[in-house]
Amino acid sequence: MSLPLRQKLRLTISFAALLFVGLGSSYLYGQSKTKHPATQNLSKTQQEYSTLPQQQIFLASRQENGFTFQQTSYENQDKQNTRSSGQKPGSVSTYYQVIDELQNYKFSVQSGQVFTSGKLPTTKVNFNQADLLSVLSNTRKYYQDYASEDPTVLRTGLLGAQGVNVQDILKTLDFMISVLQEDIANNRATRLQDPNFINTHFRVIKWSAYNSQTPSQKQLRITKYAVFTHPGSHKKTSTFNTPIYSLKDNSTNKFYTKYTKQDVLSGIYEPGGKEFGKVEPLAYLTREGLEEALMEGTILINFTDGTKGLFNVDRNNEMPYLRGVKATAQKRYWYFREVDAIKGYGYKIDAKISIKPGVTFAGDVLNIGLGRVIVLEYTKGGRKQLQLGVLSDTGGAFLPNLHQLDFLAGVFQSRKDFDQHIKQLPEYATAYILVKK
Repeated sequence: MSLPLRQKLRLTISFAALLFVGLGSSYLYGQSKTKHPATQNLSKTQQEYSTLPQQQIFLASRQENGFTFQQTSYENQDKQNTRSSGQKPGSVSTYYQVIDELQNYKFSVQSGQVFTSGKLPTTKVNFNQADLLSVLSNTRKYYQDYASEDPTVLRTGLLGAQGVNVQDILKTLDFMISVLQEDIANNRATRLQDPNFINTHFRVIKWSAYNSQTPSQKQLRITKYAVFTHPGSHKKTSTFNTPIYSLKDNSTNKFYTKYTKQDVLSGIYEPGGKEFGKVEPLAYLTREGLEEALMEGTILINFTDGTKGLFNVDRNNEMPYLRGVKATAQKRYWYFREVDAIKGYGYKIDAKISIKPGVTFAGDVLNIGLGRVIVLEYTKGGRKQLQLGVLSDTGGAFLPNLHQLDFLAGVFQSRKDFDQHIKQLPEYATAYILVKK
């Protein structure tokens, strides 16, 4: 081949390449003028977020980030669990990340291991109508008044994989309130005590205990708590020498998070103590009275001058509750406030839900959720019993906890009276969560 011919061939190839690149650039430019469907969806999501309160945007962001974290950090764990469960490789993981009270990851669990479809047996459902209406209404009002300030209650939790969202919970509360109001107004036994009515109008979701320490546990452990009356004094005496304190409203720093229960009881807030004047003494109890107040969250004090006062936990020193450690050795300490009713869950003392014995459960509000309506099934004297209540309280022992509920049993004069009463109640029970269809 001659040299001129080679040059011509090179020029022809170069021109063809330039023409191809130019056509490709024009096509890509034209495509950029039209949004890709995925880009349109992302834009729509951003627009929807822009209409939500900032707290809800923060929550949604946390949930989305949590999902991404799960997909990367627990990928190998999910693959291993998929192999052991016999699921086909490549199936979508439904593992939920269980969190503790500081919203730190603790473990993962599949919703289907905990929740399945169920049905109530044909036995009358027990509860006090007026008390249940009160707790349902107060819990619903908490959502109305404080959801924007307390994004915790907007979590769908473990029930999310069952297709249950917060709106379903609100619809459940609203429907039950409406039914109770109508039945009470007509002076009749409420339809909510009829299991057939429940099975017709509600999804009945069976809750099987998930306890990694006791894998064989299937029923929920039902512990009981109460409000105890204790003698006390407004001033320190030789008998009543153990204080309960209140943080002042103008406390702007968290100085109290530096001190353990033992530090507080050593006298740091008493005259001569290094933090004297920073808190207000509400009452003085025996050490036993203090420990029961800390454990139960509320105490009714009969003062030596004939007056009474009901006190509820307000804020703690942010030290974790340690399972297996005896009460007197716990480092966690709670500061109290005087209240006008027994109080349950709330992000601050002035927002706490007023609750009633017999229709209130304390449990895992982070992973199960506030306001979930729960029915316990158990056997008493050879006969099946159904007990209904609302998850409207919580505590350190339940964050996280997928295998236990604490039942508010009542107000008692002594531990002996309390022990006698709870003999009638189950230690373990089958549990169901009700969601309006």
